[in-house]
Amino acid sequence: MGSATEAPGKAAVRRPLSRDVRLFWCASATDALGSQASGVVLPLLLLGLGYSATTVGLVAGVSTAAGLLLAPLAAVPADRGARKPVMLWSAVVSALAMGGVAVAAAAGRPPLALLLGAVLVERFSTAVYEAAAAGTVALIAPPADSPRVVAGLSAADQGALILGPALGGALYQASRALPFVADAVSYTVAAVCVGALKSDLRPGEGAPGGAAGEPGHVVGPGALSPVDPAQSPPRRPALRVELGAGLALVRTSPFLRLVLIWTTTVNGVIVALYYGAVFTLQKGGHGGAPMGLVLALSGAAGLVGSLAAPRIAGRISATRLLVTVSWLLVPLAAALATAKGPWTYGGLFGVFCLLMPLVTVALQSRAIQETPPALQARTAAVLAGAVGGSAALAPVVAGVCASRAGTAAPAVASAAVLTLLACWTTYVRVPPRGVAV
Repeated sequence: MGSATEAPGKAAVRRPLSRDVRLFWCASATDALGSQASGVVLPLLLLGLGYSATTVGLVAGVSTAAGLLLAPLAAVPADRGARKPVMLWSAVVSALAMGGVAVAAAAGRPPLALLLGAVLVERFSTAVYEAAAAGTVALIAPPADSPRVVAGLSAADQGALILGPALGGALYQASRALPFVADAVSYTVAAVCVGALKSDLRPGEGAPGGAAGEPGHVVGPGALSPVDPAQSPPRRPALRVELGAGLALVRTSPFLRLVLIWTTTVNGVIVALYYGAVFTLQKGGHGGAPMGLVLALSGAAGLVGSLAAPRIAGRISATRLLVTVSWLLVPLAAALATAKGPWTYGGLFGVFCLLMPLVTVALQSRAIQETPPALQARTAAVLAGAVGGSAALAPVVAGVCASRAGTAAPAVASAAVLTLLACWTTYVRVPPRGVAV
């Protein structure tokens, strides 16, 4: 087993986070809350308007795929220095799109093309916002604060996962347009918060995170090359090269490859396990309420894990934490193969979601610190695309396993995959800081 050379650092003195960090957190939290509130009722709106379940699935699938495809394109102008205007205007466009859905829902029976168009515009704009926002942490917070900032953003997502569906459901009961009004307001708040940021969000100019992108350097696909300031400015790389720069960095960085493999595998597994739980509970005659219980318990546990992650990461080495959590996930997945009732599922998923942030916060904060500022958005788009792809594929795999081998098969297969991942993490050490980045 490769042991970590790094020792757990002493806990840093906790100082108040900057005004820009708080604004960025507010933008992310309100955005996530609004998206959860509207996302949970959009299928209900479509079904209530008489559209089939196939149509609902098509809308969800097309919008998700569109976001995954657009994110790498949006990351290029963000990394070029347009991060703040890209975030600001994408939030404004998303607010207008959701406002359009609210007006259409209140007016009667809107045509499917109008709803699909508005949802796609919102998904496009959200993908653009997320791609641009991915590099913001390194530019508004010093490296020592990265774990706290990442943990706070993760906690906001988990809190939105708990509160958003309940808020959306309550608003939908009052009026089917209200959840989309709430989402439009959340995007407006996000736009205001982004517009109020005072930090220079252009890479290399005032970034607390490092020297990459400083004058005298040109960022290429994974490397920095010195340039003589007396020479004429270098030509900007072709768009194809710029699009591939994030992928090239991930491919050449041992640490970013580890982040890619671990997060993609674990996120795909938890989605497969969730669908396995849906199949089992449905077969047992349980309705939708039990799955709401499972999601609520999982979200609450994930919130606790996100809040605890910075302190734990400051006391346990990255390698030990990664290996320990990887092995702990194996028996949890195996136990889900024998689970029957919603409380059992909720408890097991809760422990699963409690452990995951302990690793993901540490990995993401380290990835932010080690990625050059001028490649932050593109690198994050590669990692997010891989995670999104595994999450999109997991329900298909879970469905095939359940239909051919029984409802316990997704959990059995997930336990096997996690065992392989745990073996791999046991023998692959976390690279020291600065290696091949």
